[in-house]
Amino acid sequence: MATVKKADEGILINMERIEKKTVQLRLIGDSPLITHCWSEKARKQMLDSMTGASKGKKKPPKRPVIEFIDSLYWLSHKPELPDDASDEDAEIAFQNAVAAGAQFGFPAIGIKLAANSAAYRLGWVRNQMQLRGCYYIEPDVGDCVIIKGDAPIMREDCVTVGMGGTDLRYRGQFNNWYMDIRLTYTTAFNFPLESLINVINAGGFACGIGEWRVERDGQYGCFHVETA
Repeated sequence: MATVKKADEGILINMERIEKKTVQLRLIGDSPLITHCWSEKARKQMLDSMTGASKGKKKPPKRPVIEFIDSLYWLSHKPELPDDASDEDAEIAFQNAVAAGAQFGFPAIGIKLAANSAAYRLGWVRNQMQLRGCYYIEPDVGDCVIIKGDAPIMREDCVTVGMGGTDLRYRGQFNNWYMDIRLTYTTAFNFPLESLINVINAGGFACGIGEWRVERDGQYGCFHVETA
């Protein structure tokens, strides 16, 4: 226990030392998980559009398999494809990467955001700030937690773009998936581990993660915490 004296008031304040604990939890997917990582090419196209650099440029032809590959969060080596690579070449490169043990992930912060949002909507906390400093979900590689289970497959969706326009999007979908996450928390904020597990479960049911999740009018990205 630490003792601090406030010189201006002459008051002694006793502060408990913050003890941190880390546990491992397994999240089991209850519905498919759709990922949408922004590729460098997509970022550049967005920047060009914002700066006017794209005016007069012809829109490049759509390449579904390459768009699918770019939608994944690659934690292992991502296949390097030339600009003129065909979809067939991209499919072969992807299958070779999977056969070699490719790993994919999802941003750890997405799980926490879902949990905090659900807890607030259920009225368990006055605001999401109450939970932000109580726990962290430790990433495995970079900012991501490893997705385990089946390899992703490509899905095609018709989406609305701009003022009523439509386009086709090709993204990765994990059908049978799970994640082993490391949860670091402290009880200094009066949220015991059991309560935090309930919060994460609520996030998996009421919000979900990824594209077309429950929180965004979909039914994908749902999960629950595996119990012994």
